[in-house]
Amino acid sequence: MPNDVDDDRLVEPDGLAIRSRRHARGWSPRDLVEAIARAHERATGVRETIRPTELAAVEESGARISVARLRLIAGGLDCNPVELIADRADPSG
Repeated sequence: MPNDVDDDRLVEPDGLAIRSRRHARGWSPRDLVEAIARAHERATGVRETIRPTELAAVEESGARISVARLRLIAGGLDCNPVELIADRADPSG
């Protein structure tokens, strides 16, 4: 899979959305890490995933990650990466 020019750009994921999707599947963090590896291997033939500590940082504190890492997580959750980006709209309108 060719690299996208945005692969290295940092984004702020919605950690709660990621955790909610993981919980909805009844998965532990390690289950999601394994699902990410399987999805990436199916798509590219290469086994790649993220570390459980990176997943914890994303879920717990919305740690910024690259677009490429967000795509990995979205692949494991079988969703569009855009659905996992934090909405930073001003709630006061």
